[in-house]
Amino acid sequence: MSLTDPASFVRENTRPNGVPLVPEIELFLADELVPIWQLTEEELSESGLPPPFWAFAWAGGQALARYLLDHPELVLGKRVLDFASGCGISAIAAARAGAKSVLAADIDPFAAAACALNASHNKVPITTTTDDLVGQSTNHWDVIITGDICYEQPLADQVTGWLSQAAALGKLVLIGDPGRTYLPKAGLEKLVSYAVKTTRELEDTDVRNTTVWQVLG
Repeated sequence: MSLTDPASFVRENTRPNGVPLVPEIELFLADELVPIWQLTEEELSESGLPPPFWAFAWAGGQALARYLLDHPELVLGKRVLDFASGCGISAIAAARAGAKSVLAADIDPFAAAACALNASHNKVPITTTTDDLVGQSTNHWDVIITGDICYEQPLADQVTGWLSQAAALGKLVLIGDPGRTYLPKAGLEKLVSYAVKTTRELEDTDVRNTTVWQVLG
C-alpha cells in the first residue's frame, strides 16, 4: 500500500453505502472495521497519521447531518466550517441545506480525500483543508460544526475551549456527541437527541443515543 495517493486508497478500500440516520446521503465507507484498520495500521503509525476514522460515519456526524437537513435555516446562506470532518457527512449536509460555503477541515489527508470524494458523489461543493485550525481566528465562518471530538481529554479540552471562544464572538457552534467521556459538563445547550444505529465493531452497542449540542458563548 502506498500513502502517496490518498484519493486512490479511499476509492480502492471503500464503497458507496447508505447512512442509517441520513438516507439522503450516500458515502464511500468501509464495510468492516478490522480489514482497513489492519491494512493501514503499520504504515500509518510509521508516518504519524491517525487511524482511518474517515472510513466510517460516526454517530456524532450523523446526528449533526440529520439536524442540519431538518433545520436548513441554521446554515442557509452562511459560511460553515466542519471541523474534524472525517468522511464529511456533516459538511455535505450543510451544503445540501443551502450554506453559502462549506470548509471541511481535518488534519488527516486521507480524511480530506474521503470528504472530497463523498462531496463529489453527492454533487455538492465543498472545500477541504488539512490545516490545524485550533486556536486560529474564526472570523471566516458564521457556523462551526463538529462531531465526535471528545474521546480524548487533551484534544477535547483544547478544541472545546476554542469553540467556546467562537461562540462568544457570536458564531453558531454545534457539537454532535454520542456520550463521549470528555464532553464538557457546562456551557452547552441540548438541542435534540437521536437513536443512531451503529455497530459493535465501532461502539460498545448497536445503538448510540446521540445529542446535538449548541456551545454557549
